[in-house]
Parts: sequence; C-alpha cells; structure tokens
Amino acid sequence: MKKNLTLRALTEGAIFVALAQVISYLKLFELPQGGSITVAMLPIFLYCARWGFGPGLLASFVYSVLQLLLDGAYAWGWQSMLGDYIVAFTVLGLAGLFHKQYFGFFTGTVVGSLARFLVHYLVGVWVWGEYMPESFFGMTMTTPWFYSFLYNGSYMVVDMILCLVIGLLLWKPLGKFIRGEDLKK
Repeated sequence: MKKNLTLRALTEGAIFVALAQVISYLKLFELPQGGSITVAMLPIFLYCARWGFGPGLLASFVYSVLQLLLDGAYAWGWQSMLGDYIVAFTVLGLAGLFHKQYFGFFTGTVVGSLARFLVHYLVGVWVWGEYMPESFFGMTMTTPWFYSFLYNGSYMVVDMILCLVIGLLLWKPLGKFIRGEDLKK
C-alpha cells in the first residue's frame, strides 16, 4: 500500500508541476523586470495540501528548476538564479506543513505566498536595488526596501488572492481530494 501511495504521489507531483509550468505562461500581467500575475502557484498549493511537506517541497523544488530553465530570462547572475528562482519557488512547499488541517490549503497558500514574497523582497533589495527607478507607481523611490516591497507586493498579493479565490471555488466540489481524504482508504 505504501509503495502504491509513493508512486501515486510522484505521479501526481509530476502532473501538478507540469500544470503549474503551463499555467505560468498564461500571464494576466507582466512587470518589466520580471514578476507576473498568474495562478501558476495554485497546482503547487493543491499538491502540498494533498500530500504534505516532504512531497510538496520536492514538487516545489522541481518547479523552481523548471522556472529557472524555461522562464529565467531575468536572472542575470547566480544571486538572482538562486534567490529569484530556486529559493523563491521552493519555499512554496512550506504550504505542505498545513496539509493535516481541514482548511490547510488556505493557510498553506498564505504561508507559501508570504514566504515567496519575502524571498523576492530580499533579493529585490540586495540584487536588484541598484536598478531602482526614480519613480514607480507614480511615487518617488528613495530606498530599495520600499521599491522592492511595492514591486514584488504588486504581483504577489494578487497571485495569492487569485489562488485563494479559485481554491475556495474548488473547495466544495473537490475538497475531499484537496485534503487528501481519498488517500486514506
């Protein structure tokens, strides 16, 4: 039984990661130096809620490598490759810490999104701060801390809200699958 669940977790992980990668190309809005509004994190969060931290972290890491290799146009140095891609997308797996909670998907989505935002925020200050424009969103930029907060928050908050809303819409018809209740039989 355990062998079947491991195979199922790996198979579903591959499907959810592939789905996340495909969805990442459907951008509602893209900022000029990277970062876009998309619901690509949703399949990762669904997988994390279903399978938990270990498998979720592995799926998130695989997704991070795919993001770097297939969408890494903005990574100009190793700091950005490591921070903006590998670390930032791998921390989405933290959502799996809440998979045993009834509403763990929602808590995990918030925690995973905030963790990713924090990584992008710090990389934005330390790596991209020197490229800070004089104004952004009609405001004068005086510090990379505020600029990175606005820049990364402008798409991460929307991404998180979209994932939560779609998750809420899926909750009633697919809740037992999201929570992994079908795996306990």
